[in-house]
Amino acid sequence: QVQLVESGGGLVQAGGSLRLSCAASGRTFGSYAMGWFRQAPGKEREFVAAISWKGGYTYYADSVKGRFTISRDNAKNTVYLQMNALRPEDTAVYFCAASMEWVVTTTTGYDYWGQGTQVTVSS
Repeated sequence: QVQLVESGGGLVQAGGSLRLSCAASGRTFGSYAMGWFRQAPGKEREFVAAISWKGGYTYYADSVKGRFTISRDNAKNTVYLQMNALRPEDTAVYFCAASMEWVVTTTTGYDYWGQGTQVTVSS
């Protein structure tokens, strides 16, 4: 069992930056690939980025490539999402999730989810 808690969301102007964190409980964090998803009002939850078990591989949605960076610190049981050059269309609730597989870009491939953190980008 893995419990995930996101933090770091907030309100930022377009062009600004935020760093999201996702803290995981349990001693098996390193056994999971981690992903970030987001969900805007009235839209489906969409894949943002993923990182492999030890962090050697990353994968991004085209919409965030070059602007967002996913990383992890297995000693701290934490995965991060650094978001730069934010745009109003990045506004959403951001979720982290854990998967036993690599690389998974669909919600059904993830076993555990956090509660989400709101990111709002003003124009």
